[in-house]
Amino acid sequence: MLGTVLHATRDIRIENRPDPQIVHPTDAVIRTVATCVCGSDLWPYRGINPVTSPQPIGHEYVGVVEEVGSEVTTVKPGQFVIGSFIASDNTCANCRNGYQTSCLNRDFPNGCQSQYIRVPLADGTLVTTPEPPAAELIPSLLALSDVMGTGWYAAKAAEVRPGSTVVVVGDGAVGLCGVIAAKEMGAERIVAMSRHASRQKLALQFGATDIVEVRGDEGVARIKEMTGGIGADSVLECVGTNESMLQALRSTRPGGNVGFVGMPHDVNVPAEELFFSHVALRGGPAPVRDYLPDLIERVLDGRIEPGKVFDLTLPLDQVAEAYKAMDERRAIKALLKP
Repeated sequence: MLGTVLHATRDIRIENRPDPQIVHPTDAVIRTVATCVCGSDLWPYRGINPVTSPQPIGHEYVGVVEEVGSEVTTVKPGQFVIGSFIASDNTCANCRNGYQTSCLNRDFPNGCQSQYIRVPLADGTLVTTPEPPAAELIPSLLALSDVMGTGWYAAKAAEVRPGSTVVVVGDGAVGLCGVIAAKEMGAERIVAMSRHASRQKLALQFGATDIVEVRGDEGVARIKEMTGGIGADSVLECVGTNESMLQALRSTRPGGNVGFVGMPHDVNVPAEELFFSHVALRGGPAPVRDYLPDLIERVLDGRIEPGKVFDLTLPLDQVAEAYKAMDERRAIKALLKP
């Protein structure tokens, strides 16, 4: 099969790789219908996360079940499935508490930018659709595998409530999906912090009421000005840099909440400042599996369309161009068709 391998900084290749096999009786093999490049894939692509040897890459996928292990009971060959970027048994104590990304038996279905993938813990990880979806729904269902679920978790962690004021820091796919989540959760005012016209337009389509283009201290001052001097009720941090984290914390009102889902890189939270701010901070890898049934229903009902974050679609064998376009910010998110 064809699969994507990262060899070194900005050296991404499509290669012939061994077809995946059932390794454990709880595995499933799926034929990938669509996959994509994630913003977090750019960290190793840019060399910020070191690459010491060639590695398969990709963690977002939808597809059709080809084969299942002997202990798999909830999915069967021929079914269309969506899975989380982290595999979980969905039965351990952490899973039952709604944190499947902290599953005691978690595994990682890496190498998903390929024609076929092996998904561990299939019963706990994969969710089926009632019937094979229409082609136009594939992008939105694919978004649920990570970015929409991650945006949803950011809003949930920030305790977005009906009538609240929400600020979204970051205008990538996760931030834009965070706008969708805030709207679905009933926020009255949603401020998207973005300096890119195409992303601003999409944020407004998704439900943002305001756009703020400035960053850093100036951005914080603008949010305070817009909220009577106190800050927002909820702030979604969807980037992962020190600047974005500080901006999120300082844009939140006393007693407000920050949900942070950007993978942290050189982030230093000032403990004393946090102590006196009365701001609550919660985040981490999104428990996407917990949200999949609800989000699938919202997509199938036409209530949300997160697939609009895919503004570039390419065949899998052009994966190098997909990475390049996202790295150069010519694309928000690239969808790949095997």
